[in-house]
Amino acid sequence: MAITDRVDVVVETGAGAPSAVAWGAVLAGGLASAALTLVLLSLGTGLGLSVVSPWSDWNVTAVRVATAAGIFTVIVAIMASAVGGYLAGRLRTRWSGLHGDEVYFRDTAHGLLAWAFATVVSVAITGAAATTIISGAASGAAPAAAVAARDGGAATGPFDVYIDQLMRPTFAAPAADAAARPPMAPGREAADRAEIGRLFMRANRGRADLAPADRTYLAQLVAARTGMSQADAERRVAEVTEQMKQALNEARKATAHFALWLTAALLAGAGAAGWAATEGGEWRDGIRT
Repeated sequence: MAITDRVDVVVETGAGAPSAVAWGAVLAGGLASAALTLVLLSLGTGLGLSVVSPWSDWNVTAVRVATAAGIFTVIVAIMASAVGGYLAGRLRTRWSGLHGDEVYFRDTAHGLLAWAFATVVSVAITGAAATTIISGAASGAAPAAAVAARDGGAATGPFDVYIDQLMRPTFAAPAADAAARPPMAPGREAADRAEIGRLFMRANRGRADLAPADRTYLAQLVAARTGMSQADAERRVAEVTEQMKQALNEARKATAHFALWLTAALLAGAGAAGWAATEGGEWRDGIRT
């Protein structure tokens, strides 16, 4: 005859029963995690840990910078989430009459809720800060753009440096040839730069090379503005567009790498918060001393 032990579990119900979620502990842990995240990110940015290597002879590429920033982001997420999860587990209400597995589940849930709240708060704060910085930069850039337009220049965004390389004059050209070229009409240079920027933008959006007709037109424009021969102008257009293509591809790879690292950081933070909450809950219940 088998003998079984019967254990009566008493769970409080009704208005006096404690809630399964201690929202005060969740909010406290989430705010602490978000604050620590901002502190660590600011510290890393100030020290250059999330941007470039401190060694000048290091061959920095966009992918390496994204990888370094991603590793630093993972470390920050684990540290901040662990602190927030521990506080959420340690400060929560003590439950009585619950099975150990249920307590473990609730502690883990508290850590995940604190992590989710901290993530939302961090995104909101960093997004607002980025918006403020961008709006300030735009307001400061507006007068500069007006001055540039008045002086015959034009701002075309990330393609400025490549347009400068295309339109750079050749000082080896004979002075007679330079004097023979007709004077440029007011505002013509700005219009040409804007047109080149639009051609580059269309090619970049389609991730393809310039159309043959556009290449020929750019070579003719470069030859007319710099005094180069048509063959030299075509060679310059090919070199500059190839440099631009490589730089854009490198930027796309870096963005993709950092997106993967950011996903890993979020998952690692969630795991750290859940684990730390269970540790804090055990200390709260006196299981660990």
